[in-house]
Amino acid sequence: MMAGVDTATLSDWIHRFRDAVVENKDRLTELDSAIGDADHGSNMARGMDAVVAKLDAGVPATVDELLKSVGMTLVSSVGGASGPLYGTFFLRMGMDAGAVASLDDAALAKALRAGLDGIVARGKAEAGDKTMFDAMSPAVDALDVGVARGADLAAATAAAATAAAAGRDATVPLVARKGRASYLGERSAGHLDPGAASTALLFDALAAAVADAT
Repeated sequence: MMAGVDTATLSDWIHRFRDAVVENKDRLTELDSAIGDADHGSNMARGMDAVVAKLDAGVPATVDELLKSVGMTLVSSVGGASGPLYGTFFLRMGMDAGAVASLDDAALAKALRAGLDGIVARGKAEAGDKTMFDAMSPAVDALDVGVARGADLAAATAAAATAAAAGRDATVPLVARKGRASYLGERSAGHLDPGAASTALLFDALAAAVADAT
């Protein structure tokens, strides 16, 4: 059983995330229309299409090059808050990973944690703010726990995906404290956060790519 991930598995992750975003584009935009600018789905689909087009032209040889390419493409091609936030996530992951051909389980968990820290630094979000943080933070925590306990990476990433989905669903009753949704005040309660929804897709895609590679 393979431990960790190589650039091929990471590329597969990105492709799967793109496919999920495109498949759920209308749903993400519908969620965003309730509490945001009604463009999260279309923006993310456009950005991930650009990312995959770049990867299809040639997968970089090292993890840092691959992840930084993803991040820079998202920053340059996605409007709104999601481009800078997702872009920062992948850029920070790449910076933490370094010029290596693969990441072992602990290094992947550490890189994902660095990505999350980048989102916090960029967006200043905390738990309960009704943002992508509410899905990503429990997912990264779950992955850390799984890796620390010696679970195989397929099980650890599956647990992370489950935690992301729970975090996504937990945004429904929250009152938004960040971003465009915060302008609605109490009226933002009762709606699923679109950024948390796309984050759950991100971790679903990671779990699927790891499972397929093991």
